[in-house]
Amino acid sequence: MAIEFKLPELGENIETAQIVKVVVSEGDVIKEDDIILEIETDKATVEVPSDISGKVSKVHVKDGDTAKVGQVILTLEAVDAKEEKPEPKEEKKQEVKKEEPKKEETNVERKEAPKKKETLSGGTYEFKLPELGENIESADVTSVLVKAGDQINEDDPVLEIETDKATVEVPIDKSGKVREVKIKEGQKAKVGETVIVIELTEDVSEEESQHEKKEEVVEEKKEEKVESEKKVESELQSIPQISDETYTARQFKKELPDKIAPASPSVRRFSREIGIDIHQVSGSGPGGRISFEDVKSFAKNLNEKISKGKGTIGVSAEPLPDFSKWGEVKREEMSNIRKKTAEHLSYAWSVIPHVTQFDKADITELEKLRKHYSKEVDAAGGKLTVTAILVKIIAEALQKFPQFNCSIDMEKKEIIYKNYFNIGIAVDTDRGLLVPVIKNADKKNVTEISIELGEIAAKARDKKLSLEEMQGGNFSISNLGGIGGTYFTPIVNSPEVAILGVSRGNYEPVYKDGEFVPRLMLPLSLSYDHRIIDGADAIRFLRWVVESLENPFRMLL
Repeated sequence: MAIEFKLPELGENIETAQIVKVVVSEGDVIKEDDIILEIETDKATVEVPSDISGKVSKVHVKDGDTAKVGQVILTLEAVDAKEEKPEPKEEKKQEVKKEEPKKEETNVERKEAPKKKETLSGGTYEFKLPELGENIESADVTSVLVKAGDQINEDDPVLEIETDKATVEVPIDKSGKVREVKIKEGQKAKVGETVIVIELTEDVSEEESQHEKKEEVVEEKKEEKVESEKKVESELQSIPQISDETYTARQFKKELPDKIAPASPSVRRFSREIGIDIHQVSGSGPGGRISFEDVKSFAKNLNEKISKGKGTIGVSAEPLPDFSKWGEVKREEMSNIRKKTAEHLSYAWSVIPHVTQFDKADITELEKLRKHYSKEVDAAGGKLTVTAILVKIIAEALQKFPQFNCSIDMEKKEIIYKNYFNIGIAVDTDRGLLVPVIKNADKKNVTEISIELGEIAAKARDKKLSLEEMQGGNFSISNLGGIGGTYFTPIVNSPEVAILGVSRGNYEPVYKDGEFVPRLMLPLSLSYDHRIIDGADAIRFLRWVVESLENPFRMLL
């Protein structure tokens, strides 16, 4: 019986594709999931697997052709059981292509007796720190979320870790009772290191058991010496339809460390073939399960970003010269905070079209009031500073100028207006710049803000800030007045759209009422995102802040 294989759907709005290479030829016997075509669309270059088995009786396309979705590519004839029975060299093929579930069945059956390496005797299970991303070998444990005796379920977060990329929660992949926690807060854990031991409390389903056996087969194959690799290669050369898959299979061997992306082997394979890191894809299925559609959607969005010039951040670094040729040098690794700051600010600077507006505020009268009431605030446990007063003023200004209290979603072409008013305060620490956030500043008076400001600044310097205390900011203030300087151009803290820089106040001669008089002038620098804020809006906002500083009573009105 003749069977037709047609070009499948390749993605939304993709109707045609150019055939880069036809991998099979007439007379070849192919099986389900065998690669038959290599195609190129306007989105990516991918290999197309067959969804049917049979003997190729006719190939309807050739290299360089353009094929439409739904067009007949191959005509196949059904083969009998004898022809389908694997030959010795086909068995070799299965050993190489171990990521394909259907071709692992023979190997799995032979390996049913052993259990997964991570399962100990007595129903215990060692949870190891999973792979965290490309070139990340270790992470700092900032918080251990469970303790011995706790009952935990699959996907519950058990650790909070900080890498050079981000701070994330790590979920466990089994349910059970915590028997032992082998890691402590503040320690550095390596990828693959056992961090928690649990007693399993539920039977493993047949599907999970099968998946574990497959993973064990893969692990054992990975640990074996490759003494017979040349022999395998010579046999593979006699099978033309899989020659292009050999590289993929070997790459799979090399890239197999304990990745726990919630996706089937076929989805992970598809992701690798189109050059997508499966760990960056968000799953839409139960428990965050990643499907083919999730990978395709991620690839589509990534290609759209690249086509619009968003694929790269900043300018690529030039190779550095050998500085030791001119004298003694010392290399020091960046701290995690410094790495994160460098990456985030590089992103913000390259994505946000920055403009900075400058002005000065006469704070002579404000300074008198600050000194007059400072003892009362001190008695309440705070310290009355210009920064604390500015937090209150900015919270009021954001209500009057809502375009400063928003974020931009360029993917959906939307503006996200926020109905809460959280102000971030840049704090200089020995580890780098941290930005804790004063939440709901509009609902607090200046004394309450002064007390909270002192508390979070102390936490920042003592390394006690939580992630929650550094999230949710709408607008930032960076005050360098205690150090010096006149003006500077602060970088907008994305996804915020504006930041106020404050420099040191100085007495200057100001012409007033027919004469020059000494006045305490405070330099202000407002940087903003020109995609949402125009110059006229910026100066109106800054003038409102200046007038509020010059007339403190205005806040009460």
